[in-house]
Amino acid sequence: MDTSPSTAGTAEGRRRWQERFDAATKRDADFSTLSGVEVDPVYGPPEGAEVAGFDRIGWPGEYPFTRGLYPTGYRGRTWTIRQFAGFGNAEQTNERYKMILAEGGGGLSVAFDMPTLMGRDSDEERSLGEVGHCGVAIDSAADMDLLFADIPLAQTTTSMTISGPAVPVFCMYLVAAERQGADIGALNGTLQTDIFKEYIAQKEWLFAPEPHLRLIGDLMEFCAREVPAYKPLSVSGYHIREAGSTAAQELAFTLADGFGYLELGLSRGLDIEQFAPGLSFFFDAHIDFFEEIAKFRAARRIWARWVRDVYGGKSARSQSLRFHTQTAGVSLTAQQPDNNIVRTTIEALAAVLGGTNSLHTNALDEVLALPSERAAQIALRTQQVIAEETGVVNVADPLGGSWYVEALTDELERQAEEIFIRIRDMGTDGSMTSGLLRGIEDGWFMAEIAEAAFVYQRQLEKGEKKVVGVNVLTRSVEDPLEILRVSHEVEVEQNRALGARRSSRDDAAARAAVHRMVDVARTEENMVPAMLDACRAEATLGEICDALREEWGAYTEPARF
Repeated sequence: MDTSPSTAGTAEGRRRWQERFDAATKRDADFSTLSGVEVDPVYGPPEGAEVAGFDRIGWPGEYPFTRGLYPTGYRGRTWTIRQFAGFGNAEQTNERYKMILAEGGGGLSVAFDMPTLMGRDSDEERSLGEVGHCGVAIDSAADMDLLFADIPLAQTTTSMTISGPAVPVFCMYLVAAERQGADIGALNGTLQTDIFKEYIAQKEWLFAPEPHLRLIGDLMEFCAREVPAYKPLSVSGYHIREAGSTAAQELAFTLADGFGYLELGLSRGLDIEQFAPGLSFFFDAHIDFFEEIAKFRAARRIWARWVRDVYGGKSARSQSLRFHTQTAGVSLTAQQPDNNIVRTTIEALAAVLGGTNSLHTNALDEVLALPSERAAQIALRTQQVIAEETGVVNVADPLGGSWYVEALTDELERQAEEIFIRIRDMGTDGSMTSGLLRGIEDGWFMAEIAEAAFVYQRQLEKGEKKVVGVNVLTRSVEDPLEILRVSHEVEVEQNRALGARRSSRDDAAARAAVHRMVDVARTEENMVPAMLDACRAEATLGEICDALREEWGAYTEPARF
């Protein structure tokens, strides 16, 4: 069924919205102002008014979803508070997760350390000094058991921010759920798995793009069949923006990556109506308040239109762009770090007014170290104050129809469309995937982001862009922060535990399972079940990834000057 409204600005459009709103479940809450003024759940043109171009704005819960995916907005349910956390070993991070859940967090988001992100074991030579420092160390399924000890995975949505070794890490998560007695078919959460953005921005890959895409295609098929509620891909613009891109570049590069994964799913013969809803997105919420709101609104509209018109998705579910947001790490400053609480609050509010589905708020001390428990609680409370005290959850898309916001939304969409044309033109067959691969190989994405970052840095140095405490109002009366430090003993203990696991496992069974996985890699058979067996046998992450590196070869980024 075509979900396009024909008369969105008329009484008919409002009637459609009202029917959906009346049929939806709403929260039992007070939806009035602090002074007791009752507010409507949505606002639009006066009854009977015709507004030129209103079909591009529309009503919440219908194509093109500019105003949000649901007719109720946050009256149905608020966004998921999903705080990103991970440090040291699995036991230490498990305690932080329990604190987050006890303090009202609605879901977990796992931060992994650098060896894990690169598919290396903690006792490998290249892991020295990095274990547990930027996230939690995970070497095998046994670490996953400890990470989620006393946290029922069947009842907890879990996001994992990892791409290169995402598939084996996901298999370890499934093993941990099995050991808890959970039905893996009912698990819910999100795996990042976005390898395109690794080549574009974050640079954490294991091999060349093609074998990564093979693994991702296998994962998409496996999840569609075995873990239908779990989202196997979170297409990430966050790291693209953190690398220095503009808002329009973040928007365009991220959605182009998403289109590439749509093409991958379609090439596997998957039904777009079934697998497209399993794609989610992950955006940065930067400090330019209205630009960020416009970016989120434009993202939903672009995605809906391309899914419908280019890729043939007919349902609202396939056309709906669901996204997680994290406030901008690069906006945090080491100077006057208490100012970071203000920055994070503004960025979080922009994400909410832009209609985010889940949100992480950064801690004030993250520019210096991993968050202390006190700073993490302040970050959590920031979301809770916005949700409980500000009234922004009372009305769906309260800024919809603002001349400024709508003009910014249109402009970001226009810039994104220009970038899509450039990417497709780089390819050999007109597909987005071909253009993405050529742009990666030629270093085009890296050069575009580097130029944007250079321009912004020059503006800072000239004082054209101001950052409080850095290049303006630099006088400070703050005391030094007490920051979280990860002891070297974490690495020593992690390596001791890893060695003990290798000694106590059935080593022959683990090695045989890894060999079987490599044998499957040489066929067109889905690799996930064989990888899952290797994780059940306590094969380590490094053993699994090294076997695939040996089979598929390493990848070196081409030099560009």
